[in-house]
Amino acid sequence: MKKRYKLWMWAWMLAISCTTTTMAVTPGDVIGTLHKTAYPDARTAIWQDVKVTKTSGKTVTVAGTVGEQAQQQAIEQALRQAGYQPDTRALTVLQHQVPAQHRWAQVKLSIATLRTAPKHSAEIATQGLMGMPLKVLQEQGDWCRVQMPDDYIAWVPQNAIDYKTSRQCEAWRSATRYVVTVYDSRLVAQPLTDETVSDLVMGDILEYKGRSGSFVLLATPDGRCGYVSENEVAELGQWSQQGFDAALIEKTARRMMGSSYLWGGTSTKATDCSGLTKVCYLSNAIILQRDASQQALTGTIIKSMDWHQYQTGDLLFFGNSATGKVTHVGIYLRDGLFIHCSGQVKINSLDPQSTQYPYLYSPLSASRIQGRVGSKGIVAVRHHPWYFSQS
Repeated sequence: MKKRYKLWMWAWMLAISCTTTTMAVTPGDVIGTLHKTAYPDARTAIWQDVKVTKTSGKTVTVAGTVGEQAQQQAIEQALRQAGYQPDTRALTVLQHQVPAQHRWAQVKLSIATLRTAPKHSAEIATQGLMGMPLKVLQEQGDWCRVQMPDDYIAWVPQNAIDYKTSRQCEAWRSATRYVVTVYDSRLVAQPLTDETVSDLVMGDILEYKGRSGSFVLLATPDGRCGYVSENEVAELGQWSQQGFDAALIEKTARRMMGSSYLWGGTSTKATDCSGLTKVCYLSNAIILQRDASQQALTGTIIKSMDWHQYQTGDLLFFGNSATGKVTHVGIYLRDGLFIHCSGQVKINSLDPQSTQYPYLYSPLSASRIQGRVGSKGIVAVRHHPWYFSQS
């Protein structure tokens, strides 16, 4: 969080310096610039009606709603840098209203469905996998508004998560954990039995408790214990050290061939287009941004439409050529072929001469993730502070 806060302030200082050449910066300019540079995307930051409500000399009153304290601090520092004295007592910081023992949580189901509003009838926004750490920003009834490791913000039912204290989160980051590496599996009460404790999918993370022969005893975030074959899991620390593996990404994508489309899906059970890319890259221990339009801004952007320049694993982005709006993403394979989820996971071609060419348009752009892990929007699991302590 400290690193992100410094980046926010650097972006704000760069932007605000461009506005000071001819006139004094108003408090409204400061707030507006900070919004545009640091918190422009409502999918990854809560910034509601933040505005200056009163100015008395150099004292500036700011009201509105933000998600966390770092945003409040950024507002105060930006105003001070511009020569004002900020008063943010009227600014609502949602996370301050969450009890300290509820500010972190983990998904306790194999898959949790998160929505755009705190009700089951709301649109599916995304999904979380068992063991995934969540930052709780708001509680409302039986729901929590949470931020995920990819920064995406959505609502999850409280019965799909297990609250954790900061100390418990730190203990979990230091514990021996295993990640599911197969398409799907089961946690069973005893080895070689059918009594299921929980279903499991690729990417689920459970804490190690012991072993029995070729079976590993694991615990879910809410303490349910069971066994899974050692051939279906990997120790998280070792798994997270893998290098970029385009073949593995392709293998995961091909394993999902024929699976159905689900708006908001990000698991091996069903995905949307960007959910497929997230699942495939997570198998390689890489966290991508949630939506196609976000992913299109990451990596090494390749503007050429010549598919001969693409490499296996490159992300291909499609959409409106007139506006440049990205609405779809796929993964390039080779020889003009790419795999994507549109109705179902399938392979099509960029080559107009191919029988697998169904489109009347070419990609708007492509992004190469290889060589860019660690850059904006592309995070290795081993370097994410919610999974491993970065000491």
